[in-house]
Formats: sequence, C-alpha cells, structure tokens
Amino acid sequence: MHIVQRGHNREASFFADEDRLYYLEQLQRLLPGHGCALHAYVLMTNHVHLLLTPETETSAGQLMKHLSQRYVQYVNRTHRRSGTIWEGRFRSSLVQTETYLLTCYRYIELNPVRAGMVKHPAEYRWSSYAENANGAPPACSRKTMARQSSRCSPRTGNTSGLTVILPCGKRRTRKS
Repeated sequence: MHIVQRGHNREASFFADEDRLYYLEQLQRLLPGHGCALHAYVLMTNHVHLLLTPETETSAGQLMKHLSQRYVQYVNRTHRRSGTIWEGRFRSSLVQTETYLLTCYRYIELNPVRAGMVKHPAEYRWSSYAENANGAPPACSRKTMARQSSRCSPRTGNTSGLTVILPCGKRRTRKS
C-alpha cells in the first residue's frame, strides 16, 4: 500500500531534524503493534510517503491514526502551537503488481530529486533509499547529532532505526 499524507494547506509538516527523528521513532514503535511491514519511506518538508504491507484491512488506518495523533501532539507541544498539521486523512493506493511496486519504490525514493532538493537520492537522509539501495547504516541518529557541532544536514545520508523489508523479502534494520 502506498500512503501519502500531506501537510495542511501544503504547509510544512516538519520544522526541524528532531521532528523528523521523532516521526521515524514513532513509526518504528507503532509498525509491529499495528501489523504493518515498511518497505520504503520519504519525509519531505510538507508531506510523507510510506510503502507498507498491512496484515489486515484496518492495520494501515490504525497505524496512520496513531502516528498522526502522536506526531501532532509532539509538534504542538514542542513548537508551542495548536491545531492540525495534516490535510485531513491520508490517501492510499493498493499495490497489486510487482511492476507497480517497483514504480512506487522509485517514486518515493526519488521524490527529493524531483523536488530539486538533492541531485542524487543518496544525498537525502530522510528516506529509505540508502538502506534499500546498498544497506547503508544510518548517517545521523540522535547520538551522532549530539556529537556534531552543527545540525545534521538533510543531505548527509539516512537515519532512523526502522526495519525495512526489501523487494526480495530480506529485512534490514537500522539502529539509531
């Protein structure tokens, strides 16, 4: 299933690297409990793409409901704001063929390139590209961010700690 969730009025949904890390941490925590397997993701400035396989008809909806609630509460508390971040409910499309599956992988992981944010998808750290393409370890986690004098750039590789299931069925887990 390809899921897209857009920011309200197409405004920013992520305001700092810590916001993206929090979103990915919550996604990692919620996936197993909701019976969803993650295959690919990208966190753009004002929207999110996820490629996942839900175990049941309600798995994806429940995952997105809880993920959205946690993230909005976190952002509102952290950035002293109120109201929603997301533009209504997420949109989703079923992935029923291998051709469409590979198209979704490319679409999701090349999104930062199409948006002109980077020249190559490996330069964008807020996607699953580095892991799916070559099993690269996370380039920036909370621990490495604390050691760096400057904030991690969105162009320095990947992050998270998510278990991503590759098209071949292998699992790779990133450690934060």
